[in-house]
Amino acid sequence: MSAAEPILEVANLVVELAGDDGMLRAVDGVSLSIGRGEVVGLVGESGAGKTLTAEAMLGLVRCPPGRVTGTVRFHGHDLLELGERELARIRGKEIAMIFQNPGASLNPVFRIGDQVVESMALHLPGARRDLRQRAADILQRVGIPAARTRMRDYPHQFSGGMAQRVMIGMGVSCTPSLLIADEPTTALDVTIQAQVLALIRSLAREMGMAVLLVSHDLGIVSQMCHRVIVMYAGRVVEQASIGTIFRAPAHPYTRALMACLPGLDGVARLGTIPGVMPGLTAVPSGCRFHPRCAVAEPRCAVEEPVLRDVGDAHRAACHLARRAGEGPRVQAAAMSARNGEPG
Repeated sequence: MSAAEPILEVANLVVELAGDDGMLRAVDGVSLSIGRGEVVGLVGESGAGKTLTAEAMLGLVRCPPGRVTGTVRFHGHDLLELGERELARIRGKEIAMIFQNPGASLNPVFRIGDQVVESMALHLPGARRDLRQRAADILQRVGIPAARTRMRDYPHQFSGGMAQRVMIGMGVSCTPSLLIADEPTTALDVTIQAQVLALIRSLAREMGMAVLLVSHDLGIVSQMCHRVIVMYAGRVVEQASIGTIFRAPAHPYTRALMACLPGLDGVARLGTIPGVMPGLTAVPSGCRFHPRCAVAEPRCAVEEPVLRDVGDAHRAACHLARRAGEGPRVQAAAMSARNGEPG
């Protein structure tokens, strides 16, 4: 749990999808919380279930004959119990979501200004003229030069970075208390990534928003977040403060992700994680990471670890996490991976 007053509390979130062989759990028992003004990172490889978790919280998963269960309490209300009309009043106004591809989110046949105004008109009272003025102010605030003029342009006239700034402007236009940013810098070059991240961080601080940052990149998360939640194959495997995660990661998967980060000296060979994320029809027994884990023991293949306390506000789902010295064999394997040696 966050030290700040939580505005969002998710408990035992499960997303089941219909497959040829029955129901498949794409998200399996995820629990998390986000405090007021807090920035939380949701991290993992592609296929870990990060985006599906975020979308399920907002009722954006359309999966009949599948189902979404659990509780998602926002300001005391369970979002999973609300109807579509009630959810529509919350989405965009109280909770906003920025997706990773602005080109797919912006309608190519409508002008940028009209799209920003339309997103506000759903939730804010006022004359169209007043909303256009507010839209221009917001676009100026997120770094669109000559915002009033650019409002007449179409999405294809914006670069990827500028289009993402438009999406951020639309997201914060109604001053939400929670912003979900799903891989907001994936399609951008490094320089523009830094600018977009700085913009999100600045807006969150100015507006007092909480942010859930969905990413596969621990480097980006280290710049943005107060806490980190690591997912693997639909489950949370570790969660802790950003300082703890980088100082003393307890789960082998977290350590493996960190070994893949480039060092400041640019000399050490980048680590790799052998194998691939398991598909929904091939989820391993026991610990889901054990087929790729350098320190797995026989029981890891048959006994599923539970998420448990391994330190102050630090939880991990690993049988080795509580061993002497926080698992010296796990630490050794992580260092070997960073140096390009077998674990």
